[in-house]
Amino acid sequence: MKNVLIGVSGGIACYKTIEIVNQLKKDGYNVNVIMTKAAQEFVRPLTFQAMSGNVVVTDMFEPANWDMKHIELAKNADIFAVVPATANIIGKIASGIADDMLSTTLMVAKCPILIAPAMNTAMYENAFVQANLQKLTSNGYIVLKTQDGLLACGDEGKGKLLPFEDILKEIKDILNNEKRHLKS
Repeated sequence: MKNVLIGVSGGIACYKTIEIVNQLKKDGYNVNVIMTKAAQEFVRPLTFQAMSGNVVVTDMFEPANWDMKHIELAKNADIFAVVPATANIIGKIASGIADDMLSTTLMVAKCPILIAPAMNTAMYENAFVQANLQKLTSNGYIVLKTQDGLLACGDEGKGKLLPFEDILKEIKDILNNEKRHLKS
């Protein structure tokens, strides 16, 4: 059984990740989820726990995590997908910042890492965010495109998370070593 590690950062699009986790579980994958504090403001960890069948990791300093959980999760993962990837987590990864469970686990992961950005158009088009995305791509991360469309804030443009079916297909293609057609 393949192990999929999903990182959920704090953007409004994080509710769309629920369906990805649910479908992966239905398709026979073992799915673990790490959520940032900001993500927990949008979706409760219990929702991801119900969909994945595994306890959701939310804090580096919970007693259950004192056994180097971030290293264990990273070592066991066949793929690590950050969905949605906010400007904040993208910046942390690109800068080597490891100050929460998600960013710390990303720093020790050796498996393919997929980044599915989602944010406001102005944030997505910001030169620093684009430079960070390019830096991730240059360092072997698989950075997906975003789609154009109406965003939760009412703006219209780039930055919208790809449909969950597209992200799910990309995860499965990577696990099966197939063509990575959505790379930007």
